[in-house]
Amino acid sequence: MTFYAILKSEAGALPQAVPEKFSWFAALLPPVHALAHRLWGQLVLFVLGIVALVFAAPSIGADAVTWLYILLAIASGFAAPGARQRALKRRGFGAAGYRFAADADHARLVSLETSL
Repeated sequence: MTFYAILKSEAGALPQAVPEKFSWFAALLPPVHALAHRLWGQLVLFVLGIVALVFAAPSIGADAVTWLYILLAIASGFAAPGARQRALKRRGFGAAGYRFAADADHARLVSLETSL
C-alpha cells in the first residue's frame, strides 16, 4: 500500500493521485521524467546541476563528478512527488486529501467514491 496525495480540479477534471514515495523513474531518467510530467522547474535545476558539474569536472576530478551526479539523480528522485504536486497546483488542482491504496487508479476511484 502506498500513500497518495489526491488533487482535484475545480474545472471538473478527474482527480490526480501523486504517490508520496521515492520515484525511481525520476532518479534514473531525471530529464525524461521532468518532461513527461511538465516539471519545468525541476528540469531547469537538473540542467543547471549538470552544467555546474561539467565546469567543475577539471578541478574536482572524474570520480567526484560521478558521485555528485549520482547524488543529483537521487535528489531528483526524492524531490519528484513534491515537484509534481506543485505543478498540478499551478494548473488549478487543489489538495483533496490523502489515501492509502494499492495503485494510483485505486486511489483516484476511492477519492471519487467518497466525494459523491
